Amino acid sequence: MKINTALKLALKKTPRTPDEFDKLPEHVAIIMDGNGRWARKHKLSVSKGHRQGTETLREIIRHTDDLGIKALSLYAFSTENWKRSEEEVAALMQLILDFFASEIDELDAKNVRILILGDKSGLPEKQRETLKEAERRTEKNTGLRLNIAVNYGGRAELVKAAREIATLAVNGSLPVDAITEETISEHLYTRGQPDVDLLIRTSGEQRLSNFLLYQNAYAEFVFPEILWPDFTVHDYDLALDAYAHRERRFGRRIGS
Repeated sequence: MKINTALKLALKKTPRTPDEFDKLPEHVAIIMDGNGRWARKHKLSVSKGHRQGTETLREIIRHTDDLGIKALSLYAFSTENWKRSEEEVAALMQLILDFFASEIDELDAKNVRILILGDKSGLPEKQRETLKEAERRTEKNTGLRLNIAVNYGGRAELVKAAREIATLAVNGSLPVDAITEETISEHLYTRGQPDVDLLIRTSGEQRLSNFLLYQNAYAEFVFPEILWPDFTVHDYDLALDAYAHRERRFGRRIGS
């Protein structure tokens, strides 16, 4: 399914500068899709596509921080990605090490707090320890919340939350009738953060792929057809500008 006409028109125009936006989302989530297709298009290995994607990632993180957006969630490696070829998985695991080796000093200096979403215990030891160290080093930072989903699945996150809440109910510390939406939110990886306001998925694909299922309940979606390695700060501003023109109703009727 192609991107809809209204969004095409919105993405063709030049966006306002960031300081002219009527509103900015507090929490942006991005599904960074298209690295493999970019690699095939340029007759390169898939690993080269993923590596080029990290160049885009650096610029988007910096721009998000510069804009003062509170939280940025990135889908880096899903629980389903283990099904990919051994070569591609190995390349993605190496990129985790390379990214933090090159970026952690700048992120920490900019007061960015890193949080890993997903089951770190299922990762190789080097990657697991690298991610834990990034969280530990930045845990007192108060700036941009950078959530990186690694070995993450939205359904698995909800199962984890349900088990934790059930345990509290069984041992008597949480009455069943006291369980609320807030209770669930407090047992998600993103506890304490606002829900997603804007979800961007590059490459034109239009699905969530098991990403932040609960947190995306009222998110606005933008699906640019640009492959992730070609996604620029300008394209990001276009998506933010499209968001700024949306009327978010949260179930209400227009004008109510």
